[in-house]
Amino acid sequence: MKLNQAVIEDYDSIIAFYDDVTDRTPELATYARWSKRKHPTLEGIRAYIEEGSMYLYKEGNVIVGAVAVTMYQGEDYHAIEWSQQVADDKAAVMHVLAVSPDYQGKGIGSDMVREAINLAKENGMQAIRLDALASNTPAHRMYGRLGFEYRGKQHLYAENTGWTDFYFFELK
Repeated sequence: MKLNQAVIEDYDSIIAFYDDVTDRTPELATYARWSKRKHPTLEGIRAYIEEGSMYLYKEGNVIVGAVAVTMYQGEDYHAIEWSQQVADDKAAVMHVLAVSPDYQGKGIGSDMVREAINLAKENGMQAIRLDALASNTPAHRMYGRLGFEYRGKQHLYAENTGWTDFYFFELK
């Protein structure tokens, strides 16, 4: 497995990684609407690390990808009509998936999603879900290719976007 659980000692490197991704991936401003340190936030990254939900994809000692995989879903997921109803602590959710601009287009994002799916299954999760901005069409295509199905949308507030539409997906 190439995904390795991050530890707090990785924090500065992870922040530098997300800063680099935000700075050097111009499409993020259009599709994901990430803005440096507003999304993902410093506090959010720290929380993912401390709860054991942050995973890194490395080539040698270099972080080339990062993703948070929580083994629970939040209340925002309750309003969606899922294919199966499961308890919050039985649904894994992927967040803040990113690949270094130097490694984009090489299938690393897809590999990371597949590994996150395996991780969720190994942890006994009964559902695997995620959300993405309605404008993030490249992510929607990738998730569809990997077996995720669109399950609905919500108009939600996020610090980096304001009020906007989020699409919710579930692994078939």
